[in-house]
Amino acid sequence: MLKQLTKTDMIMLFLAFLSLIFAELSWFKGEKESAIFVGLWVPSILGFAIYFKLLKIDKK
Repeated sequence: MLKQLTKTDMIMLFLAFLSLIFAELSWFKGEKESAIFVGLWVPSILGFAIYFKLLKIDKK
């Protein structure tokens, strides 16, 4: 499965995972508003990743 992922896919997944970890760390530090703000980035990043993947499929 990892062989099918391009470099862009890996970067997007890494960014989504990194923002999830940062949001959780902020939440447990007590910075609840910033944690929610950063936590909302995860679905946005994954949505962009899906969009880029669909554009790539459409060009083929």
